[in-house]
Amino acid sequence: MIRHLPALLFLIPFSVAVSLPLVGVRHRQWCRPLALGAVAAMSALAGLNLIAVLTYGASRYAFGGWAAPIGIEWLNDELAAIIVLTLSLLTLTSLVFAGGTAPRTLGGRVVPFYTLILLQNSALAGVVFAADVFNVFVFLEVAALAGYALVGVSGGRALVSAFRYLILGSLGASLYLLGVGYLYAATGTLSMADLGGRVPEMLASPAIVGGLTFIFLGLAIKMAIMPMHGWLPDAYTHAPEAVSPFLASSVTKVAMIVWIRIMFWVVGPNASIEHIPVITFLDELGAITAVAGALLALTQREIKRMFAYGGISHMGLVLMAVSLGNPTAFAGGVFYLINDAVMQAALFFLAGTAIHQYGARTLDDLGGLRSPAWLTGALILVAMSMVGIPPTGGFFGKWNIILGAIEAGNYFAVGAVILSTLLTLGYFVKLFERLFTGPEPESAPSHATPLSLRVSIASVSAAIILLGVCSDPIVRVLLESALPDGM
Repeated sequence: MIRHLPALLFLIPFSVAVSLPLVGVRHRQWCRPLALGAVAAMSALAGLNLIAVLTYGASRYAFGGWAAPIGIEWLNDELAAIIVLTLSLLTLTSLVFAGGTAPRTLGGRVVPFYTLILLQNSALAGVVFAADVFNVFVFLEVAALAGYALVGVSGGRALVSAFRYLILGSLGASLYLLGVGYLYAATGTLSMADLGGRVPEMLASPAIVGGLTFIFLGLAIKMAIMPMHGWLPDAYTHAPEAVSPFLASSVTKVAMIVWIRIMFWVVGPNASIEHIPVITFLDELGAITAVAGALLALTQREIKRMFAYGGISHMGLVLMAVSLGNPTAFAGGVFYLINDAVMQAALFFLAGTAIHQYGARTLDDLGGLRSPAWLTGALILVAMSMVGIPPTGGFFGKWNIILGAIEAGNYFAVGAVILSTLLTLGYFVKLFERLFTGPEPESAPSHATPLSLRVSIASVSAAIILLGVCSDPIVRVLLESALPDGM
């Protein structure tokens, strides 16, 4: 069974996803427990898979017994196992949270909501495991199509945001596929393992240069790296409260993992990249995204839009970290990526709760949120992690990124981490200033906070502390097991 874990991790949510529309025709009330059960089973198997990979090492799963490059092959290594476990746990928490907000925001669309969540979750797992660049494209597009529908599932203004997401996402997919075509024309293979043996020796080839450039540009749109981030703020702001946490914690992070695979498993950590201009300044592009994203977050009045720009800033930090090219920065970047997934889920849980319970969509509406101490406490904890204050996981992620930047002699990157951190502190000070000094509402909310909202926020708050407490063993695993060969 252990050998088949990657396939099971994909098939469980996918099988339930394709069956939910049929079940929902007569028994809509079954959709939520079925979805929760599928993702809970996926989470348990993902934990078992991580233990198996750490115990027995990485493995390759060949579908139909046909090994690559002839057949389709998945790579189940330490990096994939960690990311899939993070993805499955955050999806489970997002589904728990959705139980408190979906009935009001989605109305009669709960069946397509749970179907699309499971479909996107299984597709993202496929992206992480895929060991050839074309199947990465296939799974990315299945996940993207589900994402477009999820953003627009509630109708209204969300439809415009979903359409914009569709246009830019399709452009990104086209650029990525064009790049794949160039690589295949130059090398005759789509397998990442085979490409890794051929591409480093052909980096001066115009086809390879063009292919890698197009692939990065396509993925940069999916990652929301500036200036290709235009789809994300509106999509996260106008998506239903039940959808935003799941999208914010998964989509851009998995796209970043794809680029990490291509950069370090295809191109190689020691390759001469001076012939590929777009790759030579990725650390600078990441630094600019980190600072500009935080600066734009500081100018926002709408809570979800502020958090969306904060997420863009943190993707810039991760891109900068992994582009520095040394083990410390790489491990720090991947660790911070995991932390950012948790922090983004937490922020949008809090924003969704503020909207659902108090109708607080802007900073001016925040006065009434200071009365529930648990909500304010959770927001303070997440802010500490976003800013990078111990003992939260965000601090140790930024600390390792700074150490890696110093090790690389890149003090521009060190400055970008510090400046983006100060700007992040600035927009949280702005938020807390409105929270503690704004006028309280004349009447309390008419209904108690649903247990599902409390459980979700408590879970991610505990995860933020747990990631900080366990930062040393996690970073050690990343350094000892998840580094690409040759780094």
